[in-house]
Amino acid sequence: MIKKDPNKGLIFNIQRYSVHDGPGIRTIVFLQGCPLRCPWCCNPESQSVRPVTWVKNGKKETISHWMTADEVMDEIEKDEIFYRTSGGGVTLSGGECLMQADFGANILRQCKQLGISTAIETTGAMPLTEIQKVLPYTDYVMFDLKIMNPIRAKQVIGDNVAQVKASFEEALATPTARVMPRVPLIPGYTTVPKNLQQIADYVHEVGVKEIHILPFHQYGSSKYEYLNRTYTMKDTPLLTDQQVSDIHSFFEDQNIHAVVNGLE
Repeated sequence: MIKKDPNKGLIFNIQRYSVHDGPGIRTIVFLQGCPLRCPWCCNPESQSVRPVTWVKNGKKETISHWMTADEVMDEIEKDEIFYRTSGGGVTLSGGECLMQADFGANILRQCKQLGISTAIETTGAMPLTEIQKVLPYTDYVMFDLKIMNPIRAKQVIGDNVAQVKASFEEALATPTARVMPRVPLIPGYTTVPKNLQQIADYVHEVGVKEIHILPFHQYGSSKYEYLNRTYTMKDTPLLTDQQVSDIHSFFEDQNIHAVVNGLE
């Protein structure tokens, strides 16, 4: 586990001028560490809780670094004008950003003090106490719902569905946060009809009326080569437009508005 330090965090990327991870033009701060091991992960370099080195184009690179909160805020503030003109802001991503919740809360709090909109991308796969640290400073919560069967979720990705539900419901109960549930559409995993029905039943149960569905892609496959790891999803075909349309219709038929997004 990464040390809980509000003033120092392990970062593997800061991406500026993003338009996919929340409203407007955003700066995405990618925090190192994830408790899950999803076979389809597009950021496998994020999973370790230690600084990561890979070999890319024959060159060895250390891609994650410790940064102070002040250093991260210096990067964020460079694009403040773009946030204000576009309705954008800052998004904490990962990995699982809740693995560094103390540091994340510090960054989000400082952003709020500057009038910068805030967002997190999370799987909720951490104890409830961790999301509680960041929610007071978070405007948008982009929350992934994946495998809903507790036994299969534990076996396939190492997820604790009870923790996920507790964190999701805590976010829903936070009046200052807008929660955007997302379903990554992974063939053979999350797209199984029984799983889709379990997601629909759950979001109905908690009063959610809209979800975002994110079709599977292979964008992160080359990263496994850089890390000298096997990418087990390399032969998994992308969903056809018709398959995505059918899943969209399934949720709409369940009176859940479905928005199709790219999987970032």
